[in-house]
Amino acid sequence: MKKYLIVFLISMVPLIELRGAIPYAVGFDLPLVPSLIVALLGNMVPVPLIFLFARKVLEWGKDKKYIGGFFTWCLEKGEKGGRKLEAKAGAGLYVALLLFVGIPLPGTGAWTGTLAASILDMDFKKSMLYIFLGLVLAAAIMLLASLGVFGAIDLMK
Repeated sequence: MKKYLIVFLISMVPLIELRGAIPYAVGFDLPLVPSLIVALLGNMVPVPLIFLFARKVLEWGKDKKYIGGFFTWCLEKGEKGGRKLEAKAGAGLYVALLLFVGIPLPGTGAWTGTLAASILDMDFKKSMLYIFLGLVLAAAIMLLASLGVFGAIDLMK
């Protein structure tokens, strides 16, 4: 039970998210299905809070003495990511959000995707659905990578 709690907590950490939790679970030989469920739940817990409150908190704090620089950086990163997503996606904005969250690259994930969706004033329910689907994609990719599937494919060449 303790290791599942660790998987859950790792999944909630910005920048690490389930991309770090799934390799942890695989490395400790935890059963895969419960580990994936726990990682997905842990990664989704902060998502509605980020969508509803992060932008407001960041805008409030951007001119504060000690936190202003970091808050401004977060706002700029969310704005930049959101505008880039919007420019590339056009009508497929929600699919682009899914892919942005789902393809495990540095700087992408549920935290950044949710902040971008919030900054772009995207629909809350639809954003939550597509972010969750993106996390399912990221979980599948990370599970395959953690199990060495991609390395095995490379060996077959």
